[in-house]
Amino acid sequence: MLKNLTLLRLLQLASPVLPVGAYSYSDGLETLVEVDVINNENNLLPWLEQELRYGGIRLETAVMVRAYSCASNGDFQGLGYWNSWLSAAKETTELREQSWQMGSSLIGLLLDLEQHQKSKIEKLASAVGYPYNYATAFGIGAAHWLIELQAAVLGYLHSWASNLIGAAVKLIPLGQTIGQKLLFELNTSLSRAAEEILVLEDEQLSNCGWGLSLASMAHENQYTRLFRS
Repeated sequence: MLKNLTLLRLLQLASPVLPVGAYSYSDGLETLVEVDVINNENNLLPWLEQELRYGGIRLETAVMVRAYSCASNGDFQGLGYWNSWLSAAKETTELREQSWQMGSSLIGLLLDLEQHQKSKIEKLASAVGYPYNYATAFGIGAAHWLIELQAAVLGYLHSWASNLIGAAVKLIPLGQTIGQKLLFELNTSLSRAAEEILVLEDEQLSNCGWGLSLASMAHENQYTRLFRS
């Protein structure tokens, strides 16, 4: 069971108001709404569930797990390896730069919050090497704050889902209550995905998120956008 302080740290790390810029990205969702592929809660939920089963979020979360383990065990070489590996696995410029921007912002925030242990965070960040992916930075933060790994995985996935549902509320648009119902309905899929990701071997790391990749590439050149590219 999570101790009170650890639970509070997890809630802060996974909070949608964490100042890392997540709210300014839609992960290609804006393009899918623009072309009318997603236009209501009935086709948004299956898309989110499909991403949890096959998409890039599984890959990101699996790398977060490895970054967490490396940070916990002082494996600095491993931290750098997995950060570079994830950068190379990003299919589009938009997705890569999103991950780098959010990761750098999170590392900066951790340094600001942990003034008394700043050198420890700096040592881990130095081992990663700039630019930092968000999954890597999240893993470092969760390990540093001694958050249980399973809880960290659930927090990471929940943060992803909350951000995309928040984007959909603005884009489709959906009501806030419908957004919360979608998040509630997604709980079982989030839990199942977390269990599967935790036992993935290195050679099993893959994704079939070509739909997201195409949407992201189109979003880079979309004429009008609410969300950052």
